[in-house]
Amino acid sequence: MNIRKYIIIYFIFFVALFYAQENTTNQTQESFFIQVKIELKATRATVKNADVFVNGKQFYYSEIKDFYNVEARIGDQLVVSHSDFEDVYYTIKSNEEIKILVEGITEISSKLLKRKNRKQDNYNTYLDSAQFYKKIDIDKSLYFIENAIKSGNSKERNSHTYKVLADIYLHWKQYDLAVTNYKLSNQIKEDLSTKIKLGTAQYLLKKYKESKKTFLKIKDENLSFYEKITVLESLGDIYFAQKKYIETKKYYNLAFNEAKQHNVTSKLTDISSKLATVYSAEGKIKLAAKGFNKALNFAKKEDLNRVLLEEEKVAEFLNSSKKYDQEIELRKKSLEKTAQENNSKEKINNEDAVTPQKINYKIGNAYILKEDYKEAISYLEESRAEAKKNKDIVVEKDATRRISEVFSNLGEYDKALKNYQKYVALVDSLYIGKEQEIQQVKRFSKKIADNQNRILSLEKDKELADSKINLAYIDSRLSEESNKSQRIIIYSLIGGFFLMILLVYFMYRNSQQQKIANNLLALKSMRSQMNPHFIFNALNSVNSFIAVNDERNANRYLSEFSTLMRSVLENSDEDFIPFTKELELLELYVKLEHNRFKDKFDYEIKIGKDINLEQFAIPPMLLQPYIENAIWHGLRYRKEKGKLEISMKLKNPDVLSVVILDNGIGRKNSEKLKTKNQLKQKSKGMSTIKNRIAILNSMYKDKISVKVSNALENGEGTKVELILKKN
Repeated sequence: MNIRKYIIIYFIFFVALFYAQENTTNQTQESFFIQVKIELKATRATVKNADVFVNGKQFYYSEIKDFYNVEARIGDQLVVSHSDFEDVYYTIKSNEEIKILVEGITEISSKLLKRKNRKQDNYNTYLDSAQFYKKIDIDKSLYFIENAIKSGNSKERNSHTYKVLADIYLHWKQYDLAVTNYKLSNQIKEDLSTKIKLGTAQYLLKKYKESKKTFLKIKDENLSFYEKITVLESLGDIYFAQKKYIETKKYYNLAFNEAKQHNVTSKLTDISSKLATVYSAEGKIKLAAKGFNKALNFAKKEDLNRVLLEEEKVAEFLNSSKKYDQEIELRKKSLEKTAQENNSKEKINNEDAVTPQKINYKIGNAYILKEDYKEAISYLEESRAEAKKNKDIVVEKDATRRISEVFSNLGEYDKALKNYQKYVALVDSLYIGKEQEIQQVKRFSKKIADNQNRILSLEKDKELADSKINLAYIDSRLSEESNKSQRIIIYSLIGGFFLMILLVYFMYRNSQQQKIANNLLALKSMRSQMNPHFIFNALNSVNSFIAVNDERNANRYLSEFSTLMRSVLENSDEDFIPFTKELELLELYVKLEHNRFKDKFDYEIKIGKDINLEQFAIPPMLLQPYIENAIWHGLRYRKEKGKLEISMKLKNPDVLSVVILDNGIGRKNSEKLKTKNQLKQKSKGMSTIKNRIAILNSMYKDKISVKVSNALENGEGTKVELILKKN
């Protein structure tokens, strides 16, 4: 029982809370009129020519009521803009009168004040007149802009004048001129609202890259919430025009969230409708339908005309989705609503306005798509009659053509022909009208271009006058600037010279490093060639023992060979090793070869007593190829037992001489004994050693030299002398 009681209490509480929130929402959604007064803080004088905006809609000063009568909702942002003071932002909290105090231009004396006020009144009168005629007569509007510029004003006012001029061009769809003047206004004085309008004009001119660049630069600036919504929505429009739907949805959603946070219903309607259009373009029909319904619900919180515009978008979506019955039903509701609307001449001539002739035409067209031709006739004829009454020749022509097609489909060819003849007559009339419009547009464009050139020439004349005033000041600083420029040039040349030296140094160092790197790579490559060469010859020696079934000597040879190989591999990555290590390798190698050719040679290694081998370094395995040549190509071919002598002595304290002497058959006789196959195969051992020594000498300044000669005058024997310099 208690549980049921608590449930009922909670239920009543949540229902009450829900209705309270609904009532609060409804209250905030209701618009009301507020009296707004703007006064100068110093004199309490009323400012009558400010630009007052709420959610992008402008309101004007009423001379009769002596205040700005502004329509708004709670939470809306009021923006007050003027050429004489910074923009003022005010969030509306209630429907009580708002008084805004602003700081104008301070004056020094009463005489100057009167003179300034007379000038200010003329300027403001010209600007007010230009704005009054903006939508009525472009010639008059531009005439007053010229007078405003001629009146000679401050930089801030000139910026404001060009902004108003750009607004006029934007209204008359002269987007290129609007862009030019917004840029000029922003160059004179930077202003966020001017940049937003510049981005809009660039978008309308279909310069999407420039427009996107403009909006992206300012999207993180200190914008009012309505300006932020506008910027985010505009970025979404640009990406949609470029068919980049992911980015489009991102910015539309950001704009929607901002509008929702500040309860800007007009923008909630716009953005919901645009998101639905994106989903429709992506083929996501369900999401599109949901979005259009959402937009329609928001539109119902605004005026009837806004509802008609959104219903038109939903109906077009239903038509594209082939849901003709739903489209017809919705358009009939829209038709009933247009009866409540007072269709002014301005609205009838507006291409985007939803008029009875257009709705009847669309209903008739939907019936045709359903192939319900009889139902289509009455709506098409009603559309034609309305269009004729309102002198809407375009809709009249289209309706007549459709009526002709319907009668043709029904088999009533006489009526079809009669209506087709009417259609042809209307086309001719429309063609003549369009020709006249084209000529008018040409004259209109030329007139506007002339006005723009005249306005720009006024600005240039003004700039010329200003330059004459500043000429004396410029002359006084000219010599100083000249000297400064000369100093800058001299310092630049000196700096450039040092930079060039530095560049040459780095290039030289880089080339040297590259050369060293190449040499190291070449040395590594040569060492990798020598090791296999040595191993191949050693394995041949093992093979010879195995061939004669000398297992004991083969095992012993392999053991000593592995010791030698371990030492060789340990030193294989070094450019130089201590001479003592090289001597150990040589003794082991000669011992291995002597074990094989005991009957061919004896060997002796002599080291001078005054030599400290630790002080000398030598590339690993440098002497081994020479000893190998002495044994394999000299001593091995002797009939009698030969002798190999390796001796080391100092030429001076810093130079060591290593002599490898054999009494073999000599180099010429050895060449003669080579087989044809051996003659074809060029030995790489000696050429690799020569290249290796050449690279090492280039890196270490001629540290090593080798001389090979005959030991005896008859050509027998070979002497190799290697000169090694100390570290």
